[in-house]
Amino acid sequence: MKRRTFLKGTAAASAAAALAPWARRASAAEEAELYAAAKGEGQVTWYTAHFDTQTAESIGNAFATRYPGIRANVVRTTAQVAFQRLSQDLKTGIAECDVFSSTDLGHYVRLKPMDVFLKYTAPNAAQLLPQFKDIDPDGGYFITSAGLICITYNKDKVKESEAPKNWPDLLDPKWKDQISVGHPGFSGYVGTWVVEMRNLYGWDYFEKLRANEPQVGRSINDTVTMLNSGERSVAAGPEATTLESAARGNPLGVIYPGDGALLMVSPSAVMKNSRRLNAARLFMNFLMSRDASEILVRNFSPAVVPGVGPAPGAKPLAEVKTIRPTAEEITEGIPEVIKRWRDTFGA
Repeated sequence: MKRRTFLKGTAAASAAAALAPWARRASAAEEAELYAAAKGEGQVTWYTAHFDTQTAESIGNAFATRYPGIRANVVRTTAQVAFQRLSQDLKTGIAECDVFSSTDLGHYVRLKPMDVFLKYTAPNAAQLLPQFKDIDPDGGYFITSAGLICITYNKDKVKESEAPKNWPDLLDPKWKDQISVGHPGFSGYVGTWVVEMRNLYGWDYFEKLRANEPQVGRSINDTVTMLNSGERSVAAGPEATTLESAARGNPLGVIYPGDGALLMVSPSAVMKNSRRLNAARLFMNFLMSRDASEILVRNFSPAVVPGVGPAPGAKPLAEVKTIRPTAEEITEGIPEVIKRWRDTFGA
């Protein structure tokens, strides 16, 4: 089995990041030059699976506000739908997408040999936190979003002391008919989670999970809907959307599993065939700005640059034990687990 990447945040790492000499915004001159070149193009189209719809739209609106005269067309879908749409565009020669943002790292590994990404290092890439830097040594794609998959629960139905504390706890028969999960065939978050659970516990984990008859949605965000409705009590769910829902008054809680919350790192890339390359470059730079990270935190997602605190109700990333598969495991593993998932749970 290939080596897995296990990450555990430390306060020292966060402090070092805050003091790192490369932690800077794009200079005013760099930003002005990008804006001047992009303004004549008038718009940028963003295929994204990052965040929920509200957060993605907030990013697009903030970009348009900061750069008057350039509209951000936000096309938010699940990761696999975004990839299928982009693949179809490439096959038919359509250049609609300017910036591609997926939650499935394997999409970038598969697309990179096709030479479809513009090699462009935005000025703001220099200030990414250390754990989010150098995802692609050739500069074709960069981390612009991160998130955690945790154990989530409905507080009206489950006491915190009785909630699952690690991933195997979900296999306890007492959770039969009480679990909500997404589908790896639609969600990059879910696909990566399934790959890592298989790495840690084998496919037997999902055979046992099936015995508890989980409710399977599509997007990982569907788990939040199921918990809010009271149809399910616990879930393998997204930290960000769950906390955002809790802040609106819904009775939801987050458990950071003792065996590790899954750290999702989600890249973005400028498409080489873009008809609006200057606007695409400017938007890519914005995704790695402090302004964008502040929007992420206000929408309960972790920041990807230094100097921005954790989201309300969230643990600082440095205090969370995190786990994630390698890029190779994701690329090879997600297609495999999608097939096995359908064999185990049905289509």
